Amino acid sequence: MTAIDIHLENFEGPLDLLMHLIKKNNLDIYDIPISQITSEYLQYLEVMKSLNLEVAGEFLVMAATLMQVKAKMLLPAPEVVDGENGPDPRGALVSMLEEYQRYKEASRDMNTRFSKFKDAFYRGSPVFTSEDKYLDLDFHALMDAVKRAFERAEPSSEVEADQFPISDRVEKIQKMLEGREWLLLDEVFALEPKRLGVITCFMALLELVKQRKIMVRQDDAYSEVRIYPAPADASVAQAAPAAEAEPAAEAGN
Repeated sequence: MTAIDIHLENFEGPLDLLMHLIKKNNLDIYDIPISQITSEYLQYLEVMKSLNLEVAGEFLVMAATLMQVKAKMLLPAPEVVDGENGPDPRGALVSMLEEYQRYKEASRDMNTRFSKFKDAFYRGSPVFTSEDKYLDLDFHALMDAVKRAFERAEPSSEVEADQFPISDRVEKIQKMLEGREWLLLDEVFALEPKRLGVITCFMALLELVKQRKIMVRQDDAYSEVRIYPAPADASVAQAAPAAEAEPAAEAGN
């Protein structure tokens, strides 16, 4: 099976991933269980590599930083001087997360202001609604679903690659959607006993989104990921340019 490189723009960096893990586990950024976070962070990197997602150097730097902090916390604590403990090895990490939160809040505020005043400055410009988005969800929700499927499935070997053609998984997803309003992403992965099958389903999902045959959405933060059939007019809209080109070719003759 030929490797496929995937680039998803809404993955904002290692701090974004760390904040996702902290919020997901209801942790306090001022008292991070560094061993737990480091373990989960490394697991996410493995999932990304398995899906051929490009892991930028900044993610590897953060992994090294987490392991360094973890190692410092395992060392014996220095003796208490004048009733004060030494510096917390997590201090620099906490500072980065605090600054990241401030930027995120500023970004949300700017987006709110844009939504409020966009018509005053960009009157007549197209404004895309959530109905126009075929992949409208938090990137981490996809990673969570794949990670859960990996935990259930057995590891795959390279010799098994030919047993998992993407075309078969595309057909599988379309058949599962027949007669249904929507389908849970976890349902698609649940029937795959091998990790390579999960990866192939993930590729098939993106291929169907690319072809505008399905829509993948998440209603609320940290909610389940659902797959919907694309509106019927989407395929009609794609076919229209090709249909208009034929009379033009005849006119040239």
